Amino acid sequence: MKILVVGNGGREHAMVWKLAQSPRKPILYCTPGNAGIASLAACVPIKADDMSGLKQFVIGEGIDLTVVGPEVPLSLGIVDEFRRSRLRIFGPTRQAARLEASKSFSKDVMAQAKIRTARAKSFDKAAEALAYLEQHELPVVIKADGLAQGKGVMIATTREQATQAIRDCMEKAVFGQAGKQVLIEQFLDGEELTIMAFTDGKTIVPMPPAQDHKRVGDGDTGLNTGGMGAYCPAPLGTAQLRDQVFHEVLQPMIDAMARIGSPFQGVLYAGLMVVNGIPYVLEFNARMGDPETQVVLPLLKTDFLDVIEAVIDHRLDQLSVEWHQGAAVCVVMTSGGYPGAYQQGEVIAGLPASTTGSSSSVVFHAGTAQRDHDVVTAGGRVLGVLGLGSTLTEAQRQAYRGVDKISFAGHHFRTDIAHRALRR
Repeated sequence: MKILVVGNGGREHAMVWKLAQSPRKPILYCTPGNAGIASLAACVPIKADDMSGLKQFVIGEGIDLTVVGPEVPLSLGIVDEFRRSRLRIFGPTRQAARLEASKSFSKDVMAQAKIRTARAKSFDKAAEALAYLEQHELPVVIKADGLAQGKGVMIATTREQATQAIRDCMEKAVFGQAGKQVLIEQFLDGEELTIMAFTDGKTIVPMPPAQDHKRVGDGDTGLNTGGMGAYCPAPLGTAQLRDQVFHEVLQPMIDAMARIGSPFQGVLYAGLMVVNGIPYVLEFNARMGDPETQVVLPLLKTDFLDVIEAVIDHRLDQLSVEWHQGAAVCVVMTSGGYPGAYQQGEVIAGLPASTTGSSSSVVFHAGTAQRDHDVVTAGGRVLGVLGLGSTLTEAQRQAYRGVDKISFAGHHFRTDIAHRALRR
């Protein structure tokens, strides 16, 4: 069986790594992939948003199944295009992916489904947004409406910061088309939690709860990033809270998408803020999270390929999805200066000889490339170092042991991934 994974980040490396463990021993390809993925799959230089190129490759190579990692091809309608040609593909349609591609659309559907979320108002004119801002309480959240690689959110504690965020989005276009429309949103004071779920449009199978670390600095300080690390399971996600999220968030959203004629099939990502024990939705994503995938998939006991095919074939209710006991911690190593300007092409030293990893530590490549005999940096988030253990403490120790072996010029990482859970 030939499988193509679309994407080139740490999430996609984790997907390829997990698919490589399938007892069905699939032949793996990745477009465009990276230096780490290349040890497990044939990397083909086709960009993730090149719909025509991807389709031609799948048909020409006789690919049996395509698994989409990032959000951009989903928002462009890759699933619709492939289905029209009767090509098997894992992910939601373009209309269903609007849950992530348009925050305004997502808010509208949440309102219809009576899902708790922060109060928000959408604007497509900067002057109107700035006028509304003048009467809004602080702190306030400014969000680019479209896809901004996890960086289009600004929590402003002053009106000056909020004004600058609106001008950056709508006038300076720092997020391109994604910032043409903005949401001004109520600030929720609580603790974040991620619960992802496999769904075939009817049956929903939640994954263990995880927690991402968005801020670049220790103690959750500094700018928002695409994610500096994650851990799973997050103790905040108690059995009671998970049950509440299932009945008050996941099921209502899947039902609402079916009602409006855009059934959701793939992975639904619920980014939550838990306020005094009550879950509010910060955002929905239409795919697996990064770096949450890197800590959730290693705990999946059932063959990942079996789960994917059950979702595609609308028979998820017939599959018992099981999870390993234990915990996972992933520490992201970034280029110096990220999420701002950063250097690329720095040689990475200390990488393990194999990316398949041991029972306790794995290195997932995110922004890397091969240059002659060296692996070099090729992005802001460079590596995700995974630690596994029977407890979060052990998993964290294994992750930082792995980090200590790796170096490249200007590298940066947070030293407190999983600190909230361990403090509990």
